[in-house]
Amino acid sequence: MDAILLEWGSLLLRWLHVIAGIAWIGSSFYFMHIDAALKPVPDIPAGKGGEVWEVHGGGFYQVRKWLVAPEKLPPELIWHKWEAYATWVSGFFLLVWIYYLGADLFLIDPDVRALSPGLAAGIGIGSLVLGWFVYDALCRSAMASREFALAGTGFVFIVAVAFGFQTVFSGRGALMHTGALMGTIMAANVLLVIIPNQKKVIADLVAGREPDPKLGRIGKTRSTHNNYLTLPVLFLMLSPHYPMTFASEYAFVIVALVLVAGASIRHFYNRRHAGEGNPWWAWAVAGAAIAVAVAITIMARPTWLAGSAPVSVTKAADVPRAVDEILSSRCVMCHADEPVWAGIAIAPKGVRLDTPDLIARQRESIRMQTVLSKAMPPNNITGMTREERRVLAQWLSQP
Repeated sequence: MDAILLEWGSLLLRWLHVIAGIAWIGSSFYFMHIDAALKPVPDIPAGKGGEVWEVHGGGFYQVRKWLVAPEKLPPELIWHKWEAYATWVSGFFLLVWIYYLGADLFLIDPDVRALSPGLAAGIGIGSLVLGWFVYDALCRSAMASREFALAGTGFVFIVAVAFGFQTVFSGRGALMHTGALMGTIMAANVLLVIIPNQKKVIADLVAGREPDPKLGRIGKTRSTHNNYLTLPVLFLMLSPHYPMTFASEYAFVIVALVLVAGASIRHFYNRRHAGEGNPWWAWAVAGAAIAVAVAITIMARPTWLAGSAPVSVTKAADVPRAVDEILSSRCVMCHADEPVWAGIAIAPKGVRLDTPDLIARQRESIRMQTVLSKAMPPNNITGMTREERRVLAQWLSQP
């Protein structure tokens, strides 16, 4: 496919994914806020619902909720589901477009495991399906009645999955698929549990039967899970742009820390909106988790540089020439005025390395992408050696 068309496809899919995600996350946060802020009213039986008043856009809103259902339904209902479906569908096609069609660049790292593009895609898609069934089985087990036990088991499951992905995919692909699994769980909660349970309630009302309150409780539990997963999923969707998150062998630990931080922040707002005080300790927990994640990325020594032979670069004047040769043979096929790598029409992110001046201008990018991490060349597709990375490190260590 033409490189320009590939880029446009990626841009449009990403645009749709972001728009749908904003709509889904916004509605999720909004309804969690409404649930937390509900107050009892005389005409709704105690413990079966409540209402909240809001002001926005120059007017007042009276929002009411029945935990089961009102005695009769209005002729029209607004279903909040399409934003979830659109987010997942656009995200899945974006995953295919970037990570499966571009598997050699973004998903398959031969230093981790040599896979064919088809096998890598099969593992990725299969893991999303299997991951949902494991999560759903946990929610339907006896553990479902023990909120903290279920949350702890789910936490361990996601971190274990992240570790498993690290053993088969590139670091970038591992974190992206961890986020994709969490997004799949969230969307499937809507499609396979929350909406079907709501339809059962409506069917009971239409038939004159008393709806089962258990259906609403199950839906609320899944909705709460979605709420607590939202911030970690967003972090993981952004992580491929930041090598310090995925290049470390401890990337799965960073996933665990981000889960703790994101859940802590959501806990703070959920309690605050419920009028149950301000648990400021949640911010301390979130800050500590992120601080540890940052420390891991600082202290983790790039293992691909350890143990390599000394480099015979004795004079500072020799380093730029060596650097130019390395970048010309490993990077310039993409990062040039006219890239020659198939599928790339314009230098990625506009970064060019085809002249000494342009190389000097990109010193810090080279440090992050090739010395402090192995993000570039992607999946080391051009075979940059440890010794070559050492040459770059020595050059970058000079004033």
